[in-house]
Amino acid sequence: MTPPLARFASLLADGTRATFCMALLDGRAWTAGELARYAGVAASTASEHITLLVAGGLLAEEHQGRHRYVRLATPRVAELIEEISVYADAGSPVPHKSLRGAVASEAMARARTCYDHLAGRLGVRVTEAMAARGLLGTEGGFTLTGRGREWLESEVGATLGGGRRPLVRACLDWTERRPHLAGAAGAALCQRLHGRGWVVRIGTQRAVRVTPDGATGLRDLLGLSPADLA
Repeated sequence: MTPPLARFASLLADGTRATFCMALLDGRAWTAGELARYAGVAASTASEHITLLVAGGLLAEEHQGRHRYVRLATPRVAELIEEISVYADAGSPVPHKSLRGAVASEAMARARTCYDHLAGRLGVRVTEAMAARGLLGTEGGFTLTGRGREWLESEVGATLGGGRRPLVRACLDWTERRPHLAGAAGAALCQRLHGRGWVVRIGTQRAVRVTPDGATGLRDLLGLSPADLA
C-alpha cells in the first residue's frame, strides 16, 4: 500500500501540477483555461491535472456557467507550497535565460504575496519590524502580543475575526529563507495595505511594489527605511 506521504508528494512531482499550484499562490481563482495557457498545455491535459489536485485536497473548485474556477484549497496549503519551495530551491539558483526573466525574478524576491499575505524581502522586513517593536512574539513560534493586536486594529485598521484559522503563523519565505507573518493577522495586514494603496500588484504574477504613500506609511508605522523597501 502506498504511504499517504508518497501519494501527497506525487501530486507535486509533476511539473504541470506544480506550475498550477505556484500560479495559484497569487490568491485568486483561475479558470482551467487560464491555467492551461499559463502552463502551455492543452485544455484536456489541464483538466486532468486539476481533477487530481482537487481529489488530493490541494485545490478547491467551483463552477460558474461554463467556467470551472479553481483556487488553493486553504491558506495552509499555500503556506505549505511556499515552504516546500524553500527546500526545492536550496541548491544553486537556476540562471535566467532572458533579461525579462531576471527582472521578474528580482521583483518576486523583492515583494510579493504568498496567497493572501506579504512575502519576499518586504514581508520579512515587516515581520522583523513588528517583532522589534514588541508587536509580535517570536519565542517558540509567532504570537501576536496584546500591543500587536491593538496596533493592527487601531493603527492599521485591520479587522481580526474569530475564525478557525490561526491568528498568526510563521511561514518560511521561499526567497529570504526566513519566516514572514502568515495567518489571519498576516492576511488582514496585507488586505489593509492593498486597500490603502500602499502596496499594488505589478504584472500578472504575485509581485507587488510599495507606492510612495506606502513608503511614507510604513516608515511611520514600523520605521522601515527606503533601504528596507528597496
